Amino acid sequence: MSADRFDPVSLQILWSRLISIADEAAAALLRTSFSTIVRESNDFATVLMDAKGASLAENSIGIPSFVGLLPRTLQHMLDEMPADTLRPGDVLITNDAWMATGHQLDVTTVSPIFRKGRLVGFAGATSHVPDIGGVLWSADCTEVYEEGLRILPTKLMVEGKENRELVRLIRGNVRVADQVMGDIAAQVNAQAVCARRLSEFLDDTGLEDLTELSAVLQARADAAMRKAIAALPDGTWRHVVKADGYEDQETTIACAITKQGERLTVDYAGTSPQIARGLNCVMNYTYAYTVYPLKCALDPDTPRNEGSYRAIEVTAPEGSILNARYPAAVNARHLTGLFLSGAIYGCLAQVVPEKVIADSASPAPRPVTTGRAKGERFSQVLFGSGGMGAGAGRDGLNAVAFPTNSGSGSIEAFEAGAPVLVWRKDLIPDSGGPGRWRGGLGQEVELEVMTEEPVRLSLISDRMKHPAGGLMGGGAGLPAKVVKADGTHPHPKGRSTLQPGERLVMNYGGGGGFGDPRQRDPAAVRRDIEDGYVTPDGARRDYGITS
Repeated sequence: MSADRFDPVSLQILWSRLISIADEAAAALLRTSFSTIVRESNDFATVLMDAKGASLAENSIGIPSFVGLLPRTLQHMLDEMPADTLRPGDVLITNDAWMATGHQLDVTTVSPIFRKGRLVGFAGATSHVPDIGGVLWSADCTEVYEEGLRILPTKLMVEGKENRELVRLIRGNVRVADQVMGDIAAQVNAQAVCARRLSEFLDDTGLEDLTELSAVLQARADAAMRKAIAALPDGTWRHVVKADGYEDQETTIACAITKQGERLTVDYAGTSPQIARGLNCVMNYTYAYTVYPLKCALDPDTPRNEGSYRAIEVTAPEGSILNARYPAAVNARHLTGLFLSGAIYGCLAQVVPEKVIADSASPAPRPVTTGRAKGERFSQVLFGSGGMGAGAGRDGLNAVAFPTNSGSGSIEAFEAGAPVLVWRKDLIPDSGGPGRWRGGLGQEVELEVMTEEPVRLSLISDRMKHPAGGLMGGGAGLPAKVVKADGTHPHPKGRSTLQPGERLVMNYGGGGGFGDPRQRDPAAVRRDIEDGYVTPDGARRDYGITS
């Protein structure tokens, strides 16, 4: 399609308005959701797609693990329920890990949008629900069958009427049914908002559908990314990162980035084979956490849509931890996927170090507590963040996640949702990796169970053996640590029990430093000492500053 119909100013206005539609849908989801995972921790995304299922606009703060995936999930749905069979009021649903976002705790819903009797687009939403049955959010399963209810593509609503049998099935297989179904209903509500706003958009602009505008916007996004890639020299760059893995099974991510002309190929050949634990990634998840850090580094300013990723090819060996075969366990796939940005930036640092940051302390420990209090079931996860890696000219942010953007949100809201008291959250001095630019600090969090009976604890953590590494001579951040008040260490990727009144202390690691620490401005080191970020001993040891 030609772009002649849309001048640059008008096109930018139209594009911004489409993004605002996705953002308004996201706001509706936030305001009507039931769980703190959505309302406080930001683990969701909303997407507006055209009639062919290509993404036009994603909400501005959608979680990176969902980037570019809703169109792929929609295609699987349409294989089962073709577009010409859909009717107004239909809502499609799935949580299949291989079709959607990589584990069954993420539920995806999509609504077709009709105008004047014609299909003009799709509104989609994905969010992490507080429970999907099975063994909770755990890494110690051996097959996906243990990890909860699997919903194959089907209709949640048929022409506006709820599929009561499916809802009964879901409610009968989850621990906190009201929260789960409340969050799913919030997604449906968000999609209704998206549909209404799109109809108003078409009325205001005089467009009959999104076909021509979609083609132009995707072409613009594609051109922007290709221009950014073309600015790199041709070549191949390689980097390897290590993860803790499961007990004595450490895992390796091998990354090779090849640039030729206006295209990038990211190949993970040499990566560890899949294991019989829930650390495996499906290809969709690997794709999302590959293209997102590349977009951040190479083309951070252009709004993203389907076209943003056309110039990037991602490959991983089938049967590896980055392209696991069904029915591999995948519940804690972020314990592998969140290492990809470090591998990618380790490659790019060899050619454009000014565009990347050192490794961040993700994945951080995540405790999931479940049990009963006052006769009611609860299931609550505390999201937290270690330090972000430093980059050329800037220190890493303290207790801020990358590449994910989920966070703990309001502690008061967390405590209101479960009988767990957070006693303190403190930054950890000397935890940021030393460098000319210092890595972001990690934090220490202490919580206590306030129930009258034992609570099940499921821990999902890494970075205990392999902390966030530095770049360009920078040092690694402090590793993570989880310990009970009695000095014992619960399994970092397993299930255990917390007794009433028992406390758990979690150290979230620090981000990697960037550049030679001895080149850090002495005044910056002294400010760090004054702020409590670096101790006098740390300043002497890492920076050679004695006063």
